[in-house]
Amino acid sequence: MNAHKNMGFALKMRGMPKDEVDRRVEEAARILGLSDSLQKKPRTLSGGQRQRVAMGRAIVRQPQAFLMDEPLSNLDAKLRVEMRAEISRIQRDLGVTTVYVTHDQVEAMTMGDRVAVMRNGLLQQIDKPQVLYERPRNLFVAEFIGSPAMNLVAAELARSDGEVWVEFGDHRLRLEPATLEARPALAGFEEREVVLGIRPEDMEDAAILHESHPDRRLSVICDIREDMGSEVYAHFSVAAKAVTTDEVVEALVVEDLEDEEARLAAERARGAGVSFVARLERQTEARERRPLELEVDVRRLHFFDPETGLRIGESREVATAG
Repeated sequence: MNAHKNMGFALKMRGMPKDEVDRRVEEAARILGLSDSLQKKPRTLSGGQRQRVAMGRAIVRQPQAFLMDEPLSNLDAKLRVEMRAEISRIQRDLGVTTVYVTHDQVEAMTMGDRVAVMRNGLLQQIDKPQVLYERPRNLFVAEFIGSPAMNLVAAELARSDGEVWVEFGDHRLRLEPATLEARPALAGFEEREVVLGIRPEDMEDAAILHESHPDRRLSVICDIREDMGSEVYAHFSVAAKAVTTDEVVEALVVEDLEDEEARLAAERARGAGVSFVARLERQTEARERRPLELEVDVRRLHFFDPETGLRIGESREVATAG
């Protein structure tokens, strides 16, 4: 069947009059930019056009809701970006509620009005994309939302000379009073271990900054520099205790592991090296195997309870049956 017959097939099977089928198909084709392709057969259509024809089959039925299950998963990267914008535009123009399932967090963040993050059938958090990014409810959401992923490391809150510091390995960052006032629950974790989260984009190359804040600095060695064109990813290691949300190593809290392989995996996870990545401006002076001074935006640090995995200050109700 050509594109026109393909899009109108479900309506034809319902016994809808031909003129009404034609009207709906032509209207859907106009919305989808397929008016010049209605007489073409599938083999002559591009991947993006085929995807739009598939959407047209749904649109002509005028449903109360669209259910999309990873509709872009088999497209190449460039086409995925184009179709992402196309679906968002169509959804906006039609005003039809759409439930969109995806493993791609970029799709979820850019297309969703509200995003539900699920794990093993359990709802972890549902909110606006920006809220998920700024206030992830637990470690799983924190690690899932954001690209590159949030850097996570075991740390300790310590008080010294009237100041509160977060310490991990050889590094320490001073927490500003405003940060502590905004998160009063942190007071209950002084002299205790926490999980510290630092997003890659919340670090800057101190060498190109106009102001200097030594108490917000990380002195590291750049291991890998990835030039992305508009920005640079600097990879480095921090000598501190690792944190992982991987289920295999969640047994870290268990003292006696019967499985030898699991025990060894847990020991490796307790090792001294934690991989970090910083998302820097393209003017950065970061070079591979060279010292790098990074300044951290301490106002945007994330803290989690290592026992529950919850964001410190959030409710203990981590998941709801889905």
